[in-house]
Amino acid sequence: MAKALFLDRDGTINRDFGYVFRQRDFSFIPGIFELCSRAQKLGYLLIVITNQSGIARGYFTEEDYVSITRYMVSEFAVRGICITDIIHCPELEGHMRKPAAGMFLLAQQRHDLDMAACISVGDKQRDVEAAQAAGCGKNFLFQGSYEDILTAL
Repeated sequence: MAKALFLDRDGTINRDFGYVFRQRDFSFIPGIFELCSRAQKLGYLLIVITNQSGIARGYFTEEDYVSITRYMVSEFAVRGICITDIIHCPELEGHMRKPAAGMFLLAQQRHDLDMAACISVGDKQRDVEAAQAAGCGKNFLFQGSYEDILTAL
């Protein structure tokens, strides 16, 4: 069984300016590349789990989301970091939308994850609740620094 570092996107990977979908608005949070690089070296799969209700709200399209996701993945890749999977929920409610555990459980199935060995990082309480409901072993509420998370790896 594998282990994963689960990351929320907006507010954890990039600064959350509200419904970020354009490259010019996508600003990586300092330390994210270091965190992911270390986790990858320690054998963690890197999986992004993100609510993207801006799609359902009509603020941007699925194509906009795909475009910004390609940009994000390419920025990790040029640094030698491989994002294993990205699961998003464009809906306003349902079993996939955090705080429900659906996206985490889908990742568990796709990647044969030992959830007790996994770590999650999110900037909202609903991120932590979803990860806990899915059985993640360690769950962090990101508050501006990755130091405590780096220590936990």
